[in-house]
Amino acid sequence: MALTALLHLDVATIGSRFDGVPNTLPAPSMPAFSFAKMRALFPDALAIALLGSIESLLSAVVADGMSGRKHRSNCELVAQGVANIAAVAFGGMCVTGTIARTATNVRTGAHGPVSGMLHALYILAFMLVAAPLARYIPLACLGAVLAVVSWNMAEKREFASLVGSSWGDATIVLATFLLTIFEDLIVAISVGVTLGAYLFLHRMAEAVEVESGGRFAADDVADATGSARVVYDPHTLNGDAVVYRISGAFFFGATAAVSGVLDRIGERPKMFVLDFTEVPLVDSTAAKALEGFVHKLHHAGTVVYFSGARVSVRRTLLIAGLRQPLVRYSPSPVDAMAHWRGGEVVGEGE
Repeated sequence: MALTALLHLDVATIGSRFDGVPNTLPAPSMPAFSFAKMRALFPDALAIALLGSIESLLSAVVADGMSGRKHRSNCELVAQGVANIAAVAFGGMCVTGTIARTATNVRTGAHGPVSGMLHALYILAFMLVAAPLARYIPLACLGAVLAVVSWNMAEKREFASLVGSSWGDATIVLATFLLTIFEDLIVAISVGVTLGAYLFLHRMAEAVEVESGGRFAADDVADATGSARVVYDPHTLNGDAVVYRISGAFFFGATAAVSGVLDRIGERPKMFVLDFTEVPLVDSTAAKALEGFVHKLHHAGTVVYFSGARVSVRRTLLIAGLRQPLVRYSPSPVDAMAHWRGGEVVGEGE
């Protein structure tokens, strides 16, 4: 910078390219607003908001691991949103919490938000005092600084670990990385988030399990009629009742797998209990698919009980039409068995 200023070298600098750095804050003013501009900027704004949220929460998680404390995600995101909205009035740009500076703060003994406030004051002081000198900084120097910072922030070990962990993670990481280099950051974020959502739904669907009160015979090998037969514990079920338990989120992605297992029941029992104790949520698509299966059992003369369904799950099932006389609700399979043997009617428990 000194050589550039003293020798008047013919190199591109901040001053020659951008006419220097302002040393005063601009007067607050709101940008021009129109629905056409909002519609044009909405995709980019959504991608930036997603990137900012992920980056800030990741930074907070890293700080938690280093400090042993626990951040508040809602407070973090709301504060960031308010700050970004206020920055627009002064010509500012959207910012996020950064891992590098957060980690540096924690390593140097920072304990609270005061360090962040002081950081902002230092930047303000540099802008007011040293802004005239910044116009002599060569752009090549800034390029070198950005290259070094990018290399240090690349987290090469984590990148290699993600690529080698599974095909899904590798696809998301490589697609986002390559699109960022050869296409555009906004496109890369949109594609990465979309692929991540599909991968999450796929893994959630695979995590759903359906098991009976007894063990499946020969690993669900079909008999001569093509239907899987199930062996039940006679001491628990007396041969006339069937208990199935669903574990995991029962949503549209898992509907086919769960329906396939239920439809493989060879004979229609006198009583069928579906245990929802380990089901955190049910969506309307899964509930409607379940309604079709329950109708088949009801027409065959089977008494159907849903047991252990939490309030939100039971509400979704009731809205889908799974109510008396089609279905009866009980707190547990044991209660359902007791009511069935005693001839009592279990209410819907709304």
